[in-house]
Amino acid sequence: MSSEATPLVGIIMGSKSDMPAMEACTEQLDAFGVPYELVIASAHRAPEKVHEWASSAADRGIKVIIAAAGKAAHLGGVVAAFTPLPVVGVPMKTSDLGGMDSLLSMVQMPSGVPVACVAIGGAKNAAIYATQILGATMPEYREKIVAMKEDMANA
Repeated sequence: MSSEATPLVGIIMGSKSDMPAMEACTEQLDAFGVPYELVIASAHRAPEKVHEWASSAADRGIKVIIAAAGKAAHLGGVVAAFTPLPVVGVPMKTSDLGGMDSLLSMVQMPSGVPVACVAIGGAKNAAIYATQILGATMPEYREKIVAMKEDMANA
């Protein structure tokens, strides 16, 4: 699944069951006009697929990656190990520990393998943060963030 233009953001999630929670991410990227691609691949169940996707992302034109996973939530770290791109982790809420397991798995990365992390279920913020990263070098996306912040201030 992807938007029509050449994707700038890669979204990877560990399970199909993460899709409803990640709709806030894709909807926000759509609202900003940020092209993205989406793939489902588990770090544990499909490690080769994750490796190939992550290691080729920069060459495909991806500028930032959003990785959503629950439970052990190693996906963001595994992706970060295979790419020079910034990775934003979205810890999924879980039935076992309410998402604390996912959150701690994402934020406890070893030195040299950073993963930025939003709140449990913070898919919309992941999209906003990814757009801010794009905006550092692409004025059209910086303008989208400026307009959003103005709208928030005037609401």
